[in-house]
Amino acid sequence: MNTLTTALTAVLPLAGGWSAHVLWLRRRLHTARRDPLTGLHTRDGFTHRAADLLRKERAVVLLADVDDFKQINDRYGHAAGDALLKASADRLAHYVGASGVAGRLGGDEFAAVVLDPHGTAEDLFAALHAVLARPADPAHPELRTTVSLGWVRAADFPGEDLSQLLGRADEAMYAAKQARAGVKRAGLGRLFATMAGRSAGRRGARTDTTATGTAA
Repeated sequence: MNTLTTALTAVLPLAGGWSAHVLWLRRRLHTARRDPLTGLHTRDGFTHRAADLLRKERAVVLLADVDDFKQINDRYGHAAGDALLKASADRLAHYVGASGVAGRLGGDEFAAVVLDPHGTAEDLFAALHAVLARPADPAHPELRTTVSLGWVRAADFPGEDLSQLLGRADEAMYAAKQARAGVKRAGLGRLFATMAGRSAGRRGARTDTTATGTAA
């Protein structure tokens, strides 16, 4: 009995120390998967959660890009630009809700995956576009811009992974930005790439997208 007691006395501090270490590691991992400015998932954290959601029915992929963000920074300063990004992220997270996931992919670009069991994604994103166009701070109504949205239903392109679906949503978003249409859905049928002047490393906008909103 004394031997058992002695062994437990020696092991328990080690177990307690290991538990604390595991907890610390989990906190570090959680922090690493959260963007420090917006609190949204980083690309890695978003990808992990989004891949799980895409296995479910009625998954929808959304890409959002702030319009004229450089001009906001140049005119009002980086603090104002950060405030705009934070407000946009908060509003996106609210609309996505706990059943979906939203992430900041970098710069002024955001992504989300939501489940749309009732087929109301079009109405949801039209409302989201209007909300995103509101001033970041009511005390500074000049600090505002629109956000272009592109989206795609995963079921429309069976077999495509998150990266491919994000590419389609990205092209729809860019088409919305060029047309100042607010929101566009990636179209069905044969898709044609255009020489639309995408920045280096990004694909051209597809032409078979349908508008679902208007720019504010």
